[in-house]
Amino acid sequence: MTRPKTDSPATDFAVALLDEFVRLGVRDVVLGPGSRSQALALAAAEFDRLGMLRLRVRIDERVGGFLALGIAIETRTPVLLVTTSGTAVANLHPAVLEAHHSGVPLIVLSGDRPDELRGIGSNQTTEQPGIFGAAVTRTWDVGAPIGEPGEQDAAAQLARDAFAAASGPVHLNLSFAEPLSAPLMLEAPAVEPAEEDSTPEVHPGPAALELRCLPGTVVVAGTGAGERAEEVARELGAPLIAEVASGAHFGPNLVVAYRELLDTGNFGDRVARVIVFGHPTLSREVPALIQRRGVETIVVRNSSADDYNPGHRVSTFADAVTVTGDPSADRAWVGRWVSASRALIQPVDAAPDATADPATHAKAELAAVRAPVTRRSLVEAVWRATWPHDRLVLGASRLIREVDRVATGKKISVHANRGLAGIDGTISTALGIALSSQPASAGTTRVLLGDLALLHDAGALLFGVGEERPRIQVIVGNDNGGTIFDGLEVARSAGANFDRVLLTPQQVVIEQLAAAYGWSYLRVDTRGQLDQALTASTGQTIIEVPLAR
Repeated sequence: MTRPKTDSPATDFAVALLDEFVRLGVRDVVLGPGSRSQALALAAAEFDRLGMLRLRVRIDERVGGFLALGIAIETRTPVLLVTTSGTAVANLHPAVLEAHHSGVPLIVLSGDRPDELRGIGSNQTTEQPGIFGAAVTRTWDVGAPIGEPGEQDAAAQLARDAFAAASGPVHLNLSFAEPLSAPLMLEAPAVEPAEEDSTPEVHPGPAALELRCLPGTVVVAGTGAGERAEEVARELGAPLIAEVASGAHFGPNLVVAYRELLDTGNFGDRVARVIVFGHPTLSREVPALIQRRGVETIVVRNSSADDYNPGHRVSTFADAVTVTGDPSADRAWVGRWVSASRALIQPVDAAPDATADPATHAKAELAAVRAPVTRRSLVEAVWRATWPHDRLVLGASRLIREVDRVATGKKISVHANRGLAGIDGTISTALGIALSSQPASAGTTRVLLGDLALLHDAGALLFGVGEERPRIQVIVGNDNGGTIFDGLEVARSAGANFDRVLLTPQQVVIEQLAAAYGWSYLRVDTRGQLDQALTASTGQTIIEVPLAR
């Protein structure tokens, strides 16, 4: 694109910066409105008009941060996140922390006052450089452009440096002085002739650790593990303990009832070696196994900020692994685990006996349809309704653990913010995933979460005028508070204060909340209603499922 020359150095700098990001392959920008960042905002709107960037506008920066996180998760490409100065930047911190611990690429562009307005009590001015601490890979504090030659080239170089550093989140703190923007009308760039093919420079990957097939091996897959964990389990002939959001929760070696078997004699006590992919967070049994005396643990690193190392008992860290040996040498080992797991996991929604007489069969079918929804029947119905062209996002609540306990193997796209496992930003993240997967997938994004996670991210339900609305279902298991604490030791010792400070019951009328934000609403009380709601609703729908505590 021909770089314009306007009356605002801020605008010229913003256009050159975004132009270079587009050239590098960035396609998405999430914007929180504000005065100090207006040059970036108006330039982003022009790039969106020309089809060079996809612009999403959100008035709540915390919502915008997690929306950008979801887009980056789905596209696997850095996303630009634009805010103005002051508390707007601080509101991005939760999303930046999650991106840091999950290895998700975000490029934060924050507007700021120039040096002469800092440290003198100027309005909306704080110490923005370094505000994210160690949660960003790198921070740049950029002085305000004043129209000198070379500033646009410097902006392009800054974009290249930020893009190269964005293995996780990075922060560009950009000072802008008056005039903060100028009228801008960009022209579509001319189509440039394709460059001649050249042989790309080849960089050798990390040396792979060689794994031999050994009896007593299990493979553990946590969040971010990916399909490689399932491949290695098959190559080793080992049981696969794959959390539901690992990307490896499928295949012939999958052991769903791993919690029970790790605590069962002749199973968990026979484990001699653990191969870990990703970041396991959904059980106490896995870290307890790794810390047991006599168990060798090998962790295959991923993009997360910290190496997984419970009790500092991991013996080996590797960037990649290869497998040698015959996986069929001890078929009985994996076979016993898989068979025992299948015996323990019996679906509650089993079909009525087809061999019964017609009257008995019809009565059983009617009873199944009218049965109240439990946590298990809820998660099984959501799992059953979700297919490879869909997306499933799980909030940090009792429900993700319930899915992890009972969901049979299926190769579908499941995501959960498990970098820090917070409840905030769940709906925003899911909307980012939905906006980036549709319409190409032609599927539905389903969000399964508890009532507190819904309320914590209620601002995500707001779509501005003209903003794209994806096909999404927010399925709320409403048990009136944080009942996940009921399963912790504190529930037996906290006494009368437990409900107020931990359970935190609420009385929000979710139907009215949905109406206020323009979402469709369905209340589900029976299994038949649930199945119908999961398949019939389109657009943006909140499905409330009351659950017993």
